[in-house]
Amino acid sequence: MSASDHRRPTHAMVLAAGLGKRMRPLTATTPKPLIEVAGRSLVDHGIAKLEAAGVEVCVVNVHYLADLVEVHVGKWAAPRIVVSDERAALLETGGGIVKALPHLGAEPFYVYNSDSFWIEGIRSNLDLLARRWDDATMDGLLLLSPTVGSIGYSGAGDFLMDETGRLTRRAERRIAPFAYAGAAIFHPRFFRDAPTGAFSLNRLFDRALAEGRLYGQRMEGVWLHVGTPQAIVEAERAIAESAD
Repeated sequence: MSASDHRRPTHAMVLAAGLGKRMRPLTATTPKPLIEVAGRSLVDHGIAKLEAAGVEVCVVNVHYLADLVEVHVGKWAAPRIVVSDERAALLETGGGIVKALPHLGAEPFYVYNSDSFWIEGIRSNLDLLARRWDDATMDGLLLLSPTVGSIGYSGAGDFLMDETGRLTRRAERRIAPFAYAGAAIFHPRFFRDAPTGAFSLNRLFDRALAEGRLYGQRMEGVWLHVGTPQAIVEAERAIAESAD
């Protein structure tokens, strides 16, 4: 299917239930999704990107300081916001999406970490994902940032990517060229036979990797890894410089 006639995802899952421990003390009273960068909350930056990408229904999960997040995202008129309530128990990334699947439809959908943040390049990175999606070969397509040149990221990377975009994990005590930038497209079949309760999305990554059905898309622009209070300062500096 060509890029021009590819159907873009109309549904998205925004992961906004985490505790934000690395962002303390800011998260003592403010949930991480509501922390502001460049005058706008992290979750609003994300929902705005999803709206621009054509998303019509956006599921947002809540747990920590859930009332604050629910009221905040409820102010959006479009896309339509559906709150997935995890007040009783935090389900982690995998369990949170599985709980929300009834709201996400039968077609591929975006998953977006509420702290995912980047300065766009020439093209929208969510559009790049949609154009790259191939239903025949993929169950998951991850937005990846080169570890070199990212702002606020000091890790060893997550994945290696071959010339077709197929991914393999970084070996232990090795460095990989790409880090997961917190945005992806998944087909609902990615979650088939998923565990119940709380579990990490990494468990399903491993299965898709073993089946050769997890792919990557190199992002354009600059990834801003906003994980700590100091990273907010670095991100806002990078945004200001990009606007000059």
